[in-house]
Formats: sequence, structure tokens, C-alpha cells
Amino acid sequence: MMQLLEAPLAIVDLETTGAHPVHDRVTEIAVVEVDGGELAAEWSTLVNPGTAIPPAIQALTGITNDMVAAAPRFRDLAGELLERLAGRVFVAHNARFDYGFLRSEFERAGLKFQARTLCTVKLSRRLYPGHARHNLDSVIERHGIACNARHRALGDAQVVWRFLQNAREDLGAAALASAAAQVARQPTLPPHVDRAMIDAVPDAPGVYLLYGETGNPLYVGKSIAMRTRVLQHFGEDLRSAREMQLAREVRRIEFERSAGELGALLRESELVKSLLPVYNRQLRRADELCGFFLDGARLSLAPAGEAGAQAVCGLHGVFRSRRAALEALRGLADEHGLCLQTLGFDRARGAKGACFRHQIRRCAGVCAGRESANAHLARTAAALARLKTFSWPYRGAIGIVEEDRERDASEMHVVQHWCWLGTARCEADAAELLAGAGRARFDLDQYRILARHLAKGRARVLELR
Repeated sequence: MMQLLEAPLAIVDLETTGAHPVHDRVTEIAVVEVDGGELAAEWSTLVNPGTAIPPAIQALTGITNDMVAAAPRFRDLAGELLERLAGRVFVAHNARFDYGFLRSEFERAGLKFQARTLCTVKLSRRLYPGHARHNLDSVIERHGIACNARHRALGDAQVVWRFLQNAREDLGAAALASAAAQVARQPTLPPHVDRAMIDAVPDAPGVYLLYGETGNPLYVGKSIAMRTRVLQHFGEDLRSAREMQLAREVRRIEFERSAGELGALLRESELVKSLLPVYNRQLRRADELCGFFLDGARLSLAPAGEAGAQAVCGLHGVFRSRRAALEALRGLADEHGLCLQTLGFDRARGAKGACFRHQIRRCAGVCAGRESANAHLARTAAALARLKTFSWPYRGAIGIVEEDRERDASEMHVVQHWCWLGTARCEADAAELLAGAGRARFDLDQYRILARHLAKGRARVLELR
């Protein structure tokens, strides 16, 4: 492999209006070009961001709104910058930040930019593992580097170049090239995410949890290859501000391995609802859903989460809100001539005699004695049958077995009447889960996961009782 300082390098530094590549903009760019280990050119320019620079950023960088007012917009200099960067290794201190910002700016300008990257924060950690801090101020102090314009793009880029020169003189070109090759082979991670955390996550099925600085869960995810999926959260091609913000906030990663995909899906659904991580698209909590129960002559609307393992098969429809459920019922009543007053769902439910809907010929007249209560009940049951029901195709509880051939282990997901009771790893676990079946509650998301899995026809299913 060509030694680092022999390759064409573009040492880049940016100043910006903030930390979000999607919302914020570049205010200054500097490129230090290095060819064959020798300085070839230096270039820098202010950039008009098209938006106000926050006062705190002005105080930090010294770049004011007046200074950038007459500067070119990024789109006006994008072509020239792209030519300067072409064919060069993109080197920056926290390369993920600078590279991500430039990719976003180029994309807005209608240009595609992609380059090999080298992060000198990672390189410094690799070369000097005995030091705790590797930010630019620490590098300047440790190596005695002079910087005439700290927090300005060219001044900071020059510091990075001098750091590379000092490291070569200090440790030798071979050590520098070897460390650079090792860093380049690794996906670029945010400075606060240690590679050891990533390496600890197996590339196997399961759920992973990303935690922030306060210890609160930020995100729960699942995958059949957890490490690969976790690394995607820190990729350089992140597009949304939400993804970038999540990557910046992660401080700790935990995981739970499962035998297969089904276990990961079920556990993710459970954890998202119990932990409520801020970056998850929240799955619908069971107590927010509702459905109809027809018990004898009584029709009721109740939270679907109140339906236990036995009662769920009597549930007609699941709705996102009470309002949606009542709209569906009114539609059925109009179509089948049902009496909402008799069913207990008319606003004037205390009224006696013919209901208003009968007067406008939407009710067949059970309330006016034109139809027997039994006939009306039978028609109500027939109408409700058109709503989705959750019939259980087994005689009792089942176990869905998943094999983990890599670990020579298996798990059994215990399910009764579409209610997931939990995951068993031995007979005693299964018996304990079955003993607590009476406490199980229906969950629409878990029902959908189970129904899709069983519909494939490949599941290994054991009838338990």
C-alpha cells in the first residue's frame, strides 16, 4: 500500500453555522493539498451561507455576517472545489463531520461527491494510545504546534498537516502508514463511540439499544445482523437531520441476542413500548387501540389491550381511536339498518321509542317494534363479522421454535390466542410462561409479526396444550 504521505491528500477544514449538515451551512472552507509528502498548495475562501451566523458561532470563529455577505455561495464555487478534491484522500480532524457537511453541500448544488477518508482524530488515537484526549487543542498542545488562526478553516487545516509531519518524524513513516491503513479499514465512527463497543455487538440476530449521555435510551433497533446494522447508524451517507443527531448523541450500546428474526421483532416491539426511546417511531401502545366485543345481547367498545388471551378471539376490528371505531360502526349501521340507540351508541341513548335514525330511514326499526331484538342481534353479529377478527387456528397454546445454529441453541416463542407470552429457552421457562397466560394482553403489532411469520408456512410449530 502506498504510504500515507506519498498519496495525494486534501486536508480539509470547514467552519459552519452549526452542527447539522441538513439545516446548517458552510461559512469557510480550506484545503491543504499534499503531493508525495510535500505541501503542494493551500486554498481557502469564505462562503456566504445564505443565512445568519449565530452570535455564539461568530464569537468562536471570528467570522461575522458582514464578512460573508459578499462571499460566493457554495454552489458558485462547488465546481472548483470538486476539482481540488478529485483523486485525493479526504483528510480532516473528525472527518465524519467535514465529509458529511461537504457531501450535503455538494448534493444541494446538484453534484455528487465521494472520496476515501482519513480521520486524524482516529489516527491520533491509534498512534498515541496513552493520551486520553485527541481533539485539535490537545494535539496542538501535545505536539507544540503553532496555530495563528484557531477556529478558522485554513489555520486548523495547517495544524492537521503539521501533526502528520510531526507524527512521521516522531514515529517513522512506516508506523504512520500502518496506523493510517488500520484506521482507513474501519468505518468512520463519531469520536465518542469507541470501536470496542461496536466489536462487542455480534453480527447475529437480536435487538440493540443505543443510549445517550444521560443514560436514557435513544433508540431500540433489531436486525438479523446487529453489528452491521449498528454501523449503519454511523455511516457517512446519513441523510436526515434526525439520523445525524442520533449518531452524535450515542454514548453506550447494549444488545440482546436472539435465535432468529422472529425473536428480535417481538422483543423490539416490547422494548419500544416499555422504554419509549425518543428516536423510535413509536409503535402504538395497546391501551390506545380499541375494538368491539359482542357479548350476548351487549355490544361494547373497549381498549384492545384489555383483551386477554382467551377474549381476543371475540374481538371485532382494531381501531386507532374511539372516534375511528364509532365512525366504522355508524357505517355498518347505515349499511345494515342497525339501531345505534338499541346498541347503546346513540347520543340520545337514554331515549325510548323510535330513534331519529329510524325517522330518516337509516334504522330498520327495532326501536319502534318493527323488528325483534333477536333478529336485530343476529344482523348486528353478521355486520360485525365483516370487521377483522382474530380467530386462532390452534387448539391451545403453541411454541414457535427458532434455531441458532451458530451457537447450537434454540428458543421457543410461546403464543396463545395471538398473545405472545414470552420466549422460553427450556421446558421450565415454557411452563412458567403458560402459567401466567391469564395475565397476557393482546398487542396488535405483535399479532401482525406473528401472523406474517406463520403465514410463510415455514415455521416449526409445537402445540403445547
